[in-house]
Amino acid sequence: MPEAVKVRKEEERESSGPSVAVAGAADKVTEKWQQLRQFLHEVRVEMRHVTWPTRADIKSTTVVVIITIFFFGLFLFLVDFGVGRVVDQMFKIFRP
Repeated sequence: MPEAVKVRKEEERESSGPSVAVAGAADKVTEKWQQLRQFLHEVRVEMRHVTWPTRADIKSTTVVVIITIFFFGLFLFLVDFGVGRVVDQMFKIFRP
């Protein structure tokens, strides 16, 4: 009896050759498409929950950023200029 079962399994393997592999690949492809569609649907749902800034908010924060950039640019320029002067004076003092 065990031999009959063995023969049956071998026959099933032979009969379920390439067609099963193709069906398995097709299932994987359709599954990936379903996952992609689900992902894009969830993205769309989440994007509806986003609170977007108004034009006035964007303008005000842009002005703040530009002023901050100019302030720190001037600050770093003055610090660099001052440190450069101190280093030049030290070279003049300690020059042989």
